[in-house]
This record gives sequence, C-alpha cells and structure tokens, in this order.
Amino acid sequence: MNILTAFNLTGKIALVTGCNKGIGMGMALGLAEAGADIIGVSASMPASGSEIEMQVTALGRKFTAYQADFSDRNSIYAFLQKLAASGVVPDILVNNAGTIMRSPAAEHSDEYWDRVISINLDAQFLMAREIGKKMLERGSGKIIFTCSLLTFQGGINVISYAASKAALSSVVKGLSNEWASKGINVNGIAPGYIETDNTAGLMADPVRFKAISDRIPAGRWGKPADFKGPIVFLASDASAYVSGEILTVDGGWMGR
Repeated sequence: MNILTAFNLTGKIALVTGCNKGIGMGMALGLAEAGADIIGVSASMPASGSEIEMQVTALGRKFTAYQADFSDRNSIYAFLQKLAASGVVPDILVNNAGTIMRSPAAEHSDEYWDRVISINLDAQFLMAREIGKKMLERGSGKIIFTCSLLTFQGGINVISYAASKAALSSVVKGLSNEWASKGINVNGIAPGYIETDNTAGLMADPVRFKAISDRIPAGRWGKPADFKGPIVFLASDASAYVSGEILTVDGGWMGR
C-alpha cells in the first residue's frame, strides 16, 4: 500500500447525514477534498443551492441532496427507497445526524427522551442495517458513526443524549464483530467540545465555558474542520485494519 494513495477517495461515494452544518459539513468537505462524491441527507436539506452543495461542487465533486426526518421511520424508509431506485450504493456511510435536548433528569420528559433516542440511536441503526445489507452484497464498505465524549461519560442535564451516544459504542462494536470479516469497517468518531449550534448554550454560559475550556489540554474548542482528517482516515484504505474503534477528536480531553 502506498500511503499517499491510500487516503485518496476518488471514485467513491459518501453518504453523510446531517451535513448541512457543523461537524457533518466539516466531514463532508473533508471527504470531497479527498475525492469522494457526496450524498447529503438531512431534515432541512434543500433540493439545491445549499451551502454544502456549493462548497462540494466547487471542489469538482458531485453533490446529491435528499431530505429525511430521522425522528420518523417512515421518512427514513422513504429516503432509502429513493436511494435504492437511483441504483447508487454508497461506499461510505457517515451516520452523523443527531440532536440534543437539555433538562435535569427529573424533568426530562418522555417527548425529549423519545425524540433523542429515535434520532441518535434508532435511525443510526436503521441506516447502517439497510445500507449495510448492500455493502455486504458487494463485499466492501465503510461505516462511521458520530459518537461523543458522552459515549464514555454521563454529562449533565442531557440524560437521553448520553444514553443514545453510549449505546452507539455497542452498535459500532457489534456491527464490527459481524461485518469486519466481510469487508466492512465499522468505526466511530467521538467529538469533544466543538463550536457548533449544539454547544451554543454552553459557550454562552461564562461559568461552564471557562470550566470546559480550562480542562481541554489543546487550549481551545474544536472546529468542524478538525474532522476532515479523522473522517478521511476512517473512510479510506488507510484504515483497512481498523474496525470497532471509537476515535476521540477532543483536544486531549479524554486523556486528562
């Protein structure tokens, strides 16, 4: 293997959920910069003219947009039917779409719990199972889940989010155990504290912001662009012998 070509994704198709903004956009751009065409799926994805589409096509890569509400299984199945009808089987699946609902555990409603679990866990497995079937038929594929520091920790006031992300660790490992021998690498990326919409509330709280910032060895919060390298590694031949792993991208948080 030539290491310089191992990272090249030219000719590959990557399906990235939740790529309209934030970490998902950073991942999609990294994959496109490495040569992959992108299928972007999110609840708010416009049919054309999105920022991510413009940036991907500016790189000379193809971008195909789909809408799907990941809290609604019927919507997910409708998207999967459209994808099947197109005849495209992605080489890379990035299960990134997610949500977070904040409240103390004693006040965390059924609605909060159900919505977060349906998007962050149920939809993730459904997508991996259905697209994974096609990858199994082909005998190759890369599946990457967006996990979290709360895959390993409990968090504060985000009990459903922590539960969903902890469960994803077992989904990653369970799928890897079954599929690694069949040519499919299944891994996860666990972001640390990243400057996105999901963390806007924390960044606006001077006490929490300082406490978190002081604990990050890198001395800064992450940015979506910090995920370009990790996602390309896990989506490429460079990670051919890596499976069932959760890669932390956290500025050293988990090592402290």
